[in-house]
Amino acid sequence: MTTGAELYACLYVRELPAQGLLRLRPELRDKPFVVMEGEPPMQYVCSLNAKARGLGVAYGMTTVEIETFASIETIARSLKEEATTRAALLECAGMFSPRIEDWSTAKSFVCVVDIAGTEKLLGAPRMLGQNLLRHVRDLGITASLTVCTNVHASMCLARGSHRSAVTIIEPGQEVAALASLPLDVLDLSADHAETFVNWGIHTLGMLALLPEKELIARMGQDGKRLRKLARGERTQLFVPHEQAFLLEERMELDTPVEQLDSLLFVIGMMLQQLIIRAAARVLALASVTIALALEGGSSHTRSVRPALPTNDRQLWLKLLHLELEAHLPPAAILSLSLSADPGSTSKLQLGLFSPQLPEPMRLDVTLARIRAIVGEDNVGSPVLRDTHQADSFGIEPFRVTDKHSSSASLSFTSSAMRILRPAEIVFVTIYGQRPVTFTFRHKGYEVEHSYGPWAASGAWWNCDHWDLEQWDIVARSKDEVLLYGCMMREPGQSTWMMMALYD
Repeated sequence: MTTGAELYACLYVRELPAQGLLRLRPELRDKPFVVMEGEPPMQYVCSLNAKARGLGVAYGMTTVEIETFASIETIARSLKEEATTRAALLECAGMFSPRIEDWSTAKSFVCVVDIAGTEKLLGAPRMLGQNLLRHVRDLGITASLTVCTNVHASMCLARGSHRSAVTIIEPGQEVAALASLPLDVLDLSADHAETFVNWGIHTLGMLALLPEKELIARMGQDGKRLRKLARGERTQLFVPHEQAFLLEERMELDTPVEQLDSLLFVIGMMLQQLIIRAAARVLALASVTIALALEGGSSHTRSVRPALPTNDRQLWLKLLHLELEAHLPPAAILSLSLSADPGSTSKLQLGLFSPQLPEPMRLDVTLARIRAIVGEDNVGSPVLRDTHQADSFGIEPFRVTDKHSSSASLSFTSSAMRILRPAEIVFVTIYGQRPVTFTFRHKGYEVEHSYGPWAASGAWWNCDHWDLEQWDIVARSKDEVLLYGCMMREPGQSTWMMMALYD
C-alpha cells in the first residue's frame, strides 16, 4: 500500500453487548444467544449472535416471543461488563499507536487508530492489522479492521464488513470501495432514511452520484455532508483519546451464588483475561483484588500478593481460593470484579553464592496455608523497628528482592553477638558506679574492662515506655575463661540482666 501523510485503521466490533458477555462465558459461544434489555416483564432483545439470527430472532423481540424458540440462551444486559470490554479494546488498540479516537455507540465498538509513520516499527499496514486483530481475538472478541487514508471512509468500510479480516483501501479508491455499501453504515436519521428510500437510493454509490447542488437544495448542508461521506471525502479533525491502563474485569452473575467452588470457574476466566492483557504489555500481575457484591447491598473485598509478580493462572486461582476460604463472604454473591496491579516480569539474577530460592508457586501457596492457620499478622519477614529497645521487631509481608551483595556473602566477621532470649539474671557488685564483679551461670567473674553506661529510652508517650542502662564488659573467671558480654538494668534498679554474649 502506498502510504501518505494520513493513514487510519478502524477497529469495529459489532454486537458489543453480546460479545462483552460471551467473553467471560465461553461455554455459550456455540449456542444461540440473545441479550435482553429492560425491566421484567418488558424485556426485549437488544443484541444477539449469528446463531440466534439464523433461527429468525430479531431485535426488539420480547421474552414471550423468545420462549417460542427452542434452546436459546438469554442473559440480561450488563453495562459494567460492556464498559470493561470497551476499556480492554481501547487498551489493545493503544498498544499499536498512542493516537486513538473512540467512536463507539451503545451497541457497537468503533475505534480509529492513527497508524501513519508506524511502518518501520510495526511493519506494513496489513501486518499491523493482522497483529491487532490477533490481540483482539485473544480477548475473546471478534472484530473487523479496515485501513484507509480517510477516517470516515475507514469507519463505513469497517461497519459494512462482516468478515474478521483486514481490508486495505488504496488512496483514491475510496469511492469504488464504498459504492456497494448500504446506506445504514452512515447512521442516518429516520427522516433522511425515509427520503432516500422514496428517491430509490439504497447504496453509497448511488448517493455519491447525486449532483451536489441539487442535493443541498433539497436537504441542506446535511445533504452535502452525506454525499462527502459516501465519496470518502469528508475530512475529520482527529481528537486522540487518552486511555488509562487499568487491569480490571467485572461480571454480574445470573443467579446468586453461595458455594465458593461454584465461583472458581468464573474467577479463572477473569484471571485469564487479566493475564492476557498484562502479558501483551510484557507485564505480570503483582497483586489481585477481588470485590464481591453481596445480597443486602454489602460487599466483600480481599487482596492477595505473592512474593513475585507472576502470570501463572493456577497460582492466582489457588491463592484466591485459599484467601476466600479463610475469609468467607457472609452472604450470597451477586457480582464480582477482579482488579490487578501490574509488575515487572524480569527474572531475579542472584549472586553465585546466594541461596537458592524456593519455587514461587509452592512458596506462595505454603505461606497462604500458614496464614490461614496462624493468622494474617503472624507470617512474614522480621524487620527491626526504629528503636533501641531490646528484642523490638515487627513482621512485614514476605518479599523476594533482587538486592544482594556478593561481597557481603563472602565476608566473614571476627565477632558476633548472640542475643539471650530470655535475658538471664546476673548478680553484680558495683564500685564507683561501675560493675567490678558478677556471677553468671553459677560462675564468678572479675570485670577487666567495662564500657558504659549507655542510656536508652523510648515510647515515653504511651504506657509501654521503657528506660535502660547498658554496659559492655570484658570479664575473666578464676579458671582464666574470658567472657565478653552486654549487661543491662533499669536505672535506679538493682536487678541486672545479661542481654547478649559476644563471640
